[in-house]
Parts: sequence; structure tokens; C-alpha cells
Amino acid sequence: MKRMTPQDLFRAVRGSRAAGRLKPGALALALTALAPAVPVLAAPPARAAGHKASVEWITIPGGSFLMGAGDVGADAAPHRVAVRTFQLARTEVTRAQYKTCVDAGACAVPVCDWPPARGEGTLPVTCVDWDGANKFSAWAGGRLPSEAEWEYAARGAGGARQYPWGDRNPDCSLAVLAGCGAGPAPACSKPAGNTPQGLCDMAGNVWEWVRDWYHGSYDGAPADGSAWEVPAGPYRVNRGGSWGTGPDLARSAYRRIPGRPGGDLGFRPAKDR
Repeated sequence: MKRMTPQDLFRAVRGSRAAGRLKPGALALALTALAPAVPVLAAPPARAAGHKASVEWITIPGGSFLMGAGDVGADAAPHRVAVRTFQLARTEVTRAQYKTCVDAGACAVPVCDWPPARGEGTLPVTCVDWDGANKFSAWAGGRLPSEAEWEYAARGAGGARQYPWGDRNPDCSLAVLAGCGAGPAPACSKPAGNTPQGLCDMAGNVWEWVRDWYHGSYDGAPADGSAWEVPAGPYRVNRGGSWGTGPDLARSAYRRIPGRPGGDLGFRPAKDR
């Protein structure tokens, strides 16, 4: 449609008046035609559920791997598992992230190490039981990872490696383990120990909840990477070691039966791709 100029407007109005055809409101409509066009702003994109707590998701490509190791315990015999592509939080859930869930009324207050003091927001949240970890994960748009997914990710998407970074013996430049401090460190403080995909603290800092019930062996465990939830048991599994454990317990294949939630136990969520 041709845009009306001021000269066009004058001629149109003069001609209409002369012919007695100037209707009420015609002048206002004509003036409107001269007004500059107002751009229509697009609505902002919807935020993903994970943005409630600013979770940074890392995509872990699927594949098949040998889960377990013969030298970490009788409950971790090697067996082959196929894992679908999924996403895992880059870091352990921090106290600041968990606080957003508490403030929203969706998560319970941790049983210890709470509330976070000034400057503690980047420390991993601890003292959260399995139900609390599960609730936060769902609130953030995900779920807890299966034990197979967790180990697969810790091995750099199923690699034949003992630790997230490879087979080099751990030290304080790679992971927060016993002798590296008197408690957990800020999330992702040891980037040299990251997996090839960029996951932080998959060895050390704090133990991490997974979805599976603990079973004394892998006999009958799912081979498709899903969580082993039937039959139920008295304990859920922990993975990864912590600031209070030695290198052997930080092996990617090592499994722990937890006691009660404490200052060395946290979690990170996963979600389907």
C-alpha cells in the first residue's frame, strides 16, 4: 500500500470538502496514515524449566560401555550397558541454586549446613536426602540420573578410563579429595579434572545421589541404562567420592551405600534429551 504524503492528504481533504463528501472521522483516519509505523515486538521465548535454578545442561552422546570394574568391589562386576543420549548438569547443585527452590516453596530446607552464609552460594548443597534431591531435580525440569548414566558420563561418555580425566592418579589439581581442604570447594573449581564433555567434579567434592536402589551385585540389572528401581531396597546409591575420601573411592566405577545425609553428600540432575 502506497504511503500517504502530507501533499496527498491536503488534496484529498480539499477534494472531499468541495464535493461535500468529508465524513466525520475522515480527517483523523487520514492523519493516522501519516503516523510512523510502530514495530511489533516479538514475545520473549519461554524459559525452559531448568532455568528456574539456572542449571547448565551438558549433552552426553549415547553409546555402549563396560560398566563396573573388577577391582573396586564385588558389587561392581563389569557388564555391558547401552545408554541413550541424555543431558546432565555441568555442576553439582549449588547452595544458591537449591535456595531458589526453597524460596519457591518447592524444596525442604537441608538438615545441616543451612542457610548458606555470604559467599557460600557456589558451594555444592549438602545435607539433602534422596527425596529432596529428587524433588529439586523435577522442579528444575529433570530427574536424578540412573547409576548407569552417571558412570557412563563420569567415564567421558563410556570411555575405558578410571577417572573422569583419564587414568592419571588423582591429586589436588584434579579433584577435591581428602587432604585438599577441610570441606567442599566451590563447584567446578578443578577444571583440569573435568570430563571431555565438560562435566565438573564427577570425582570428589561431594558424593552424588543417583536414582537406583542399591543391590549387592549387578546380576539382573537393566542393560538399557535405566535405573534399577524394582525390587526396591533400603538404600539408594551414591557415586563419585568426596572431599573426605581417598582416590580409590573416587573411581568412576565405585559404588557407596549411604548412611544419612551429611556434609559430604550432594547431587546433580539429569534429563532426557
